[in-house]
Amino acid sequence: MNDRLYLFDFDGTLTNKDTLFDFLQISFPHIYKSRFIKFIPLFLLSKFKLVNTEFVKQTFISSFLKGKSKEEINVLSQNYFNKRINSLIHPKALQYLKNIENTNDKYIVTASLDIWVEPFANFFGFRLISTKAEFKNQIFTGKFATPNCNGKEKVKRIVCEIQLSQFKEIYAFGDTKGDKYMLELSTNPHYKYFNS
Repeated sequence: MNDRLYLFDFDGTLTNKDTLFDFLQISFPHIYKSRFIKFIPLFLLSKFKLVNTEFVKQTFISSFLKGKSKEEINVLSQNYFNKRINSLIHPKALQYLKNIENTNDKYIVTASLDIWVEPFANFFGFRLISTKAEFKNQIFTGKFATPNCNGKEKVKRIVCEIQLSQFKEIYAFGDTKGDKYMLELSTNPHYKYFNS
């Protein structure tokens, strides 16, 4: 039996900003503002639960990335990582991550797309459980290959991908109600641990 499993939410827990909007703004500086403004009505409807949040998120991301090749998207993701690696992660989180023993039992569990989170997961030596982008013939379809990895879906994915009975302790870190069920799953829940 292994000692510890670590589960970290990404946006707002390890990072100091929402990476979805930041990634698209960095990647498409000339069109981001006008496109964002067009989507404000949908964002508001989503906030008040009048339209499906996952649909709005998918449509917004698709408006920038649909039809792009995996290779093009990888370049954008690497560029984003290079620009943000020194400023995006909370200093307290950075210190904590450095002090975790070298283990395979560390996961980022996030609603963000694998597209832009993967370089960060690789850098820190983490495995990644995330919302996955759908590619066909190496081209992004604009759709998600998995349900939005948030709320109860986080737990579903964790249980599918990790044999929890192998671990004596499960440390989970989150910062919103979307992390509630993941925190409840753990033996050592930490809410907004790096934000103070």
